[in-house]
Amino acid sequence: MSAPDKPKIRVAGLTKRFVGTTAVEGATFDIARGEIFGLVGPDGAGKTTVMRMLAGVMRPDAGSIEIDDVDVVADPEQAKLHLSYMPQRFGLYEDLTVDENIRFYADLFEVPRKLRDERTGPLLAASNMEAFRRRLAGQLSGGMKQKLGLICSLIHTPQVLLLDEPTTGVDPVSRRDFWRILYSLRESGVTILISTAYLDEAERCTRLALFHEGRLRYCDTPKRLKALMPGTLLAITSTAARDLHKALLGRDGVMSVMLVGDGVHAVVDDADRRVPELSAALDAGKIPHGELVRVTPSIEDLFVGLLKDEHAS
Repeated sequence: MSAPDKPKIRVAGLTKRFVGTTAVEGATFDIARGEIFGLVGPDGAGKTTVMRMLAGVMRPDAGSIEIDDVDVVADPEQAKLHLSYMPQRFGLYEDLTVDENIRFYADLFEVPRKLRDERTGPLLAASNMEAFRRRLAGQLSGGMKQKLGLICSLIHTPQVLLLDEPTTGVDPVSRRDFWRILYSLRESGVTILISTAYLDEAERCTRLALFHEGRLRYCDTPKRLKALMPGTLLAITSTAARDLHKALLGRDGVMSVMLVGDGVHAVVDDADRRVPELSAALDAGKIPHGELVRVTPSIEDLFVGLLKDEHAS
C-alpha cells in the first residue's frame, strides 16, 4: 500500500486515439488518498475514455497510470485488485434479487461469506435499500439500480473507486443517498474518482479536472477554479428571460450571457460601471428585469466563462 503522503493515483501524458479523432490528449494529474476527484466536461470531452484507461479495460496509446504504485498499463489485472470500477451501465443481473446480485459480486471478488454479510447490512442501510433485498433488480427504479451497483462495487472494500457518471438520470433523493455514501467512504480513506454530467455535483468534489475536446484544461479545487473566472458575475431575474438574454448579448463590457432558470447570468468586465449602464439600457428597452445582483459563480458559470475566454484568445 502506498505511503500516506504519496498520490494514490498518478496519471502522466495519458493519450488515446481512435480513427479520425484524439479522445484524450496528454492528460496529467495526481489524486491523493481520500480525495473525491471530479472529471467534468461536456459529452465527448474524454471523461469516459479516461475512466476506462484507469480501470485497465482500455489501453492508452501513450502515457502512464499508477494506482497504489501498480503500473496499470503494464499489469492491468494486478491493478484491478486495488480498485473497483462502476461504468455508466453497470452489469446488474435483472433476474436476480438485490441480495443475489450482492452475493454474486462478493463471490466474484472472493469475499468470505461472513465478511460479505457484515458489509451488506451497513451498505444497504446507507443507501436506504434494506426494504428491497428480495426485489428483482429489474423491478428497481433507475436510482435504486445505481445504488445497488455502488453496493456491488463496494462489497470487497476497494481503496480506489472509479465512478463514471453514476447519477445520470437518477432522482434527487437517490442522488442525495449516493453522495452521502461517497462522503462516508472518503472519511474512511477511500479515494474516489467520479465523472459527472451534473455541474452542481462538481461543487462537492475536493478537486476538479475540467476536460474539453479531449484535453485537460484546468485542475484545482472548486474555490480556486472559480477565482480564475474573468470579470464579475451578475444574476438578473426576468419574466422575459429570452428577451433579456438577447438584449445583453454583444453589449459593451458584457463578456458572456447564459440563460439560467427564470433569468440570466451575465459576466461583465467592470461591475461598478456596467450595472448602471445595463440597468438603464434594459429600462429603455422596456425589458422586465429584477435587480442586477453580483453573485459567486457556480462551476457551470466557470466552465462556460473559461472556455469562452479560451476560444476568444
